[in-house]
Amino acid sequence: MLRIFIVLFFCLSLTFAASARIKVITTLFPEYDFVRSVGGDKVDVKLLLPPGIEPHAFEPTPQDILDINRADIFIYTNRYMEPWVETLLKGTTGKNLLVVDASRGIQFMRGSGGVDPHVWLDLGNAQIMVDNVRDALIAKDPGDGPLYSSNADNYKQRLRQMDRQFKAALADCKHKLYIFGGHFAFSYFNRRYGLEYLSPYRGFSPDAEPTAKALIELIGKMRANDIKYVYYEELISPKVAQTIARETGAKLLLLHGAHNLSRSELGSGITFLSIMERDLNNLKVGLECRQK
Repeated sequence: MLRIFIVLFFCLSLTFAASARIKVITTLFPEYDFVRSVGGDKVDVKLLLPPGIEPHAFEPTPQDILDINRADIFIYTNRYMEPWVETLLKGTTGKNLLVVDASRGIQFMRGSGGVDPHVWLDLGNAQIMVDNVRDALIAKDPGDGPLYSSNADNYKQRLRQMDRQFKAALADCKHKLYIFGGHFAFSYFNRRYGLEYLSPYRGFSPDAEPTAKALIELIGKMRANDIKYVYYEELISPKVAQTIARETGAKLLLLHGAHNLSRSELGSGITFLSIMERDLNNLKVGLECRQK
């Protein structure tokens, strides 16, 4: 009898511990990974985007809205990245739901397509987003505040280290200009590391298509600048980048914007930092950087 009681007590304790975790829903992978890193086993975090879904055209389902209503914290990137958030929040009924704009405190850039929402690709901005995640977790669970603060400090240190690696590796390269055969997300990144890009697309919309004239001009500039690589983006068909490569003899390299993951990436345990590290390696190749 005592043994049965102990087993039941243990099972109930595990159930209570699981239910006591802070339930967090995030819209994009960077925030999802920041929550995992800062919250650890104190959080139960869910990525709103299904694996493999391109985020710019995403709209939440009724089930997504129900899940958000049941969460403790809902973290979105910003109103430019997720313009549907304002409407969604009008339909939420969770009285204790904490809504967090992860870009709070970040200064936005404007481009030909309007405001650029891809703030996380500047690793300085990423640190601000981590602070916003930390503050949200502390607001919901002040008793574990020191843990969240310590985890956030450790993670920001890793971001600063990655930032230094980018600055050192990209400081001495044959090219500062690269070709991106997709919808461009790297304006903040380029500004931080002194790079330039050319793309046949205009703006950030995934529905836009490049014109034949834009492609011809781009191919001409590639040849004039002796550029041997063209980058493609994640989760969208690389057909435009493939066309450019076929016409120029260039090789293809991935430049991952970390918006979302494919199903296989999600299952592999990939992180935001590992995505950035892979991007750095591909940039060193494409920009023909001096090996250090």
